[in-house]
Amino acid sequence: KIGIESKKEEDFPNWYRQVLVRSEMLDYYDVSGCYIIRPWANRIWKEIQNFLSEEFEKLGVEDCYFPMFVTKKVLEREKDHVEGFAPEVAWVTKAGTNDLAEPIAIRPTSETVMYPYYANWIRSHRDLPLRLNQWCNVVRWEFKNPQPFLRTREFLWQEGHTAFANKKEADEEVLAILDLYRRVYEELLAVPVILGKKSEKEKFAGGDYTTTCEGFIPAVGRGIQGATSHHLGQNFAKMFGIECENESKEKQFVYQNSWGITTRTIGVMVMVHGDNKGLVLPPRVASKQVIIIPCGINAKTTDEDRQKVYDKVEELVKTLKASGIRAESDCRDVYTSGWKYNHWEMKGVPIRLEVGPRDIASNEARCVLRYNGEKKQISLENISETIKKQLDEIQADMLRIAKEQRDSQLKRVTKWEDFVPNLDKKCIILTPWCQETKCEEEVKEQSASIALADQPEDEKAPSMGAKTLCMPFSEPDIQESEGLKCFHCGKPATKWTLWGRSY
Repeated sequence: KIGIESKKEEDFPNWYRQVLVRSEMLDYYDVSGCYIIRPWANRIWKEIQNFLSEEFEKLGVEDCYFPMFVTKKVLEREKDHVEGFAPEVAWVTKAGTNDLAEPIAIRPTSETVMYPYYANWIRSHRDLPLRLNQWCNVVRWEFKNPQPFLRTREFLWQEGHTAFANKKEADEEVLAILDLYRRVYEELLAVPVILGKKSEKEKFAGGDYTTTCEGFIPAVGRGIQGATSHHLGQNFAKMFGIECENESKEKQFVYQNSWGITTRTIGVMVMVHGDNKGLVLPPRVASKQVIIIPCGINAKTTDEDRQKVYDKVEELVKTLKASGIRAESDCRDVYTSGWKYNHWEMKGVPIRLEVGPRDIASNEARCVLRYNGEKKQISLENISETIKKQLDEIQADMLRIAKEQRDSQLKRVTKWEDFVPNLDKKCIILTPWCQETKCEEEVKEQSASIALADQPEDEKAPSMGAKTLCMPFSEPDIQESEGLKCFHCGKPATKWTLWGRSY
């Protein structure tokens, strides 16, 4: 089928699925929770890879590859860590018809895969820092409702694993990497994110603390974790015996970090920018930034004029490509111009140029912008400079629009009675909080039960309870002298904390 039938504002889950499949981003596979990433989406991931690979290299991070299999004995070395992942681990138990002597796990993440070898490779402070990254797939056998790109049983990611002689260097890297992830979202995908620290309950299992960049999906009022950068402290170093000799010839355990970003980025981008016509792609990650379509050709058009149009279209493609713009023409004569307009709008191409006999005569083209529908005539003189400038403006404006939308649905609340009503208005909420896990669990439980009691008629409403998304770095610590109380339990508050219903 062509076109998107479901409305984003009425049936978001079906709208999302239709956009992904009909725009040729993704297809469903016959193993539940696994999906085929098609070239149109893979190009976005490739742009993210290219950006991060260049930035990682500047930081001295090197690429490597470790096997995807891990023994049960090694996986279970770090107790807190394995308990966090145990329900999602997939196991290989047979080879052909024969049972394996020992089940082999497929990596859900690679801390336990890599760190035994860090213990072999690191002997002295001169071996540090050790900074490795791998681009790979991981498997987490989710039994919750799988969703393309957001919650899948196999996904692509990069995972960085680093070791340092001291905590200061490790702490600095955590934030440097987190800022790279912010740039992926804001500079490449035009999606605003909030940087902060996870609560003790939500942090990475086995780590000291977790930092995160949190996205927001305005259409459904849900937060979504965009990427995380963890400080592991010396926990894994003690478990795996990763020691170095410091400058005073004393043995010490190293300080470690791990950090990762996944193909979830693509789903977040689609949800934030897409509309009822389909995808809306930010220029920096679009597979095709400009589509050029011949138009104004009919039965009365002479063969000579028809050829002039086609020649001009191909000339424009070559000119734009020569200046680094990803341009393509659609000269297929089996489809009408109108069909092509709808097709490329659904696929989210940022700019459409329409060229007909009259345009050639006036040395102009009709320029249509995907993100806001603006149409205008532009001169073909200096076309590359014009288009480059337009693409930059689109990129910046898409981020501005998304940020304004997010900010309009971000509320500051100090009383429990105002909390759930704002959740039900599809908002994320900043509150003063005591940082106690018991309070956090009560908020989740009580906000879920209130929502379910108030809205039983709407099965598609996000009715689960709110959880902490992060404690934003942009919010200062709450001082005792301020006298602020926790919005839920009334104890002294210590942090402004972002809450929301979440994917």
